[in-house]
Amino acid sequence: MARPRLECKMKTALLEYTIDQRISGSFLGRFLQELFRNTGYFPIALIILEFLIEGLEFFGKPDLYLLIPAVLVQAYILTRWHASSAWRQLLGSLIAPALYTAGEMAFDGMKFFTSPYHVMYLTFALTIAMLQAAQLRPKNLWSDFLLVIENLARAEILFALYIAFETYSNPVQTTSLAEFFADGSHQFLGLAVSLLGISAGVANVSSHRSSLLLRQTADQLKVYSEWLLGRNLLGRAFTDPNSMLLSRRKRTVLFMDIRGFTSWSEKRSPEEVASLLNRYYTTVENLLNNFEVIKYKFTADEVMAVFLDAEEAVRAARELRDTITRILLKRELGAGIGIHTGWLVEGLLGGQNVRFYDVIGDTVNTAARIEKNTGAGEIWISEDTRSSISGRVPGVEREITVKGKDQPIKVYSIQ
Repeated sequence: MARPRLECKMKTALLEYTIDQRISGSFLGRFLQELFRNTGYFPIALIILEFLIEGLEFFGKPDLYLLIPAVLVQAYILTRWHASSAWRQLLGSLIAPALYTAGEMAFDGMKFFTSPYHVMYLTFALTIAMLQAAQLRPKNLWSDFLLVIENLARAEILFALYIAFETYSNPVQTTSLAEFFADGSHQFLGLAVSLLGISAGVANVSSHRSSLLLRQTADQLKVYSEWLLGRNLLGRAFTDPNSMLLSRRKRTVLFMDIRGFTSWSEKRSPEEVASLLNRYYTTVENLLNNFEVIKYKFTADEVMAVFLDAEEAVRAARELRDTITRILLKRELGAGIGIHTGWLVEGLLGGQNVRFYDVIGDTVNTAARIEKNTGAGEIWISEDTRSSISGRVPGVEREITVKGKDQPIKVYSIQ
């Protein structure tokens, strides 16, 4: 029994992943976004700078071959963690600088820190990492302000590296910051970079708030859709929209109903009746989620579930009976279960504006009629269901007369 359940959970997890992937984006998409918008921002500028200074000799040094793997590792880890906590964001954002520093020090020792580029890398990485970690707290004006500062810091990376490049290429004119900023073009560049960084930060705040609102809306719509369709059907609708069209399929249908519920509820308050039904629904839902159910729905105290496989339906019926019986016995109630296998039409039904997924046909009616004949704690299956199950089915064979059938139908009880 464990294997079918495991397969069912794996399929459910895959469908869930497909939906979440559409909302959050694929792992590759998030990895590339992390790589080029965050982790690789300074390293890309640093590679260009060192190439301009050293020329082709740069490709013969270990710097490039240490930096690129370090950046890829950090981008991968941050994508996997997906900003799960402030500490993870902080530590994850320092992985590339730490790996790069350790690798370079293995070659150059403490000489590594004499390069202004390396010190800039560590400084900017730590600054941006702290700003990002602080933003993971509840979203408010403070986090918006920090996002603007983060974008300003990111913009200043280019200006800081430009200063370093000018210091190397024009050492006479850049003996001090005062002399550097005496040049009007440098003043213009410094001011423009700062203002553009702030401008990008404000735009990112607006974009981030919109994305957050869209994500919250999508998550809520997903919950509502699962209420109406169920998780499995919702996943099918995303992966294969044509699967929702009306089509003729062979399915196994299970009905379960509480015996004596009407008379019991007449003597109870509405709150007590609602409390029992909610516990009943929750228990059924938790159990059926362990099986490969196409669709299940509740109508008052009645449950209908549609299965791909007859054996899966019988396994689910046994668990439902055993678990539900323990709940209902305390109230001197019980539940009967009927199962039938056959052809039906399934898919979306309705008009232009209101549609619902359902199953229609004699198979559904027959399963419901069998269930109406069961007693509390009993499971009856039809001859068609029995023939769809491999091996012998233990239980008592009998014939019952049901509404809408001219001839009695043969059923088997399941222990």
